[in-house]
Amino acid sequence: PVKLWQLTATAAAHFPDNHAELTVGLLEALHSVLGELGLEQILCERSQQQIRLYQRQVPVSPLAEKVQALADLRSREGYMAEALAQGDGSWLLIENHCPIGAAARTCPGLCAGELTVFQTVLGAGVRVERTEHLLAGSRRCVYRIQAQAASLPIAT
Repeated sequence: PVKLWQLTATAAAHFPDNHAELTVGLLEALHSVLGELGLEQILCERSQQQIRLYQRQVPVSPLAEKVQALADLRSREGYMAEALAQGDGSWLLIENHCPIGAAARTCPGLCAGELTVFQTVLGAGVRVERTEHLLAGSRRCVYRIQAQAASLPIAT
């Protein structure tokens, strides 16, 4: 009888994986063929895809549940994310790992898109600010998330 062997996902981790190199090469090729504007359009579409995906999985409110759901999504994507409540009512979304680091170094627009995605998913009444950034030399990426006070009408 013939024996057939197949690697498990755990065993496959011990063999070469060129996803990062492939992604970087594709980004460089897209830029070369489509130019800066074409690459920006592709990144914009990718952000829109992420927004649609995240909006299906992030609750409408309250902010605490939104931030925790976003951290859970990002962790499943490999970012090792956590959400930490701050004493002033804001939140920190901390990403301790960047699974797209090689691509982000080649194409910083990927990081700019993250801010757009987070801001859109968390809503208009929320401010998202990146306070630490791997590409700027930090050891991780951190986003400060804060509910904006509603504007009060001015009495006349």
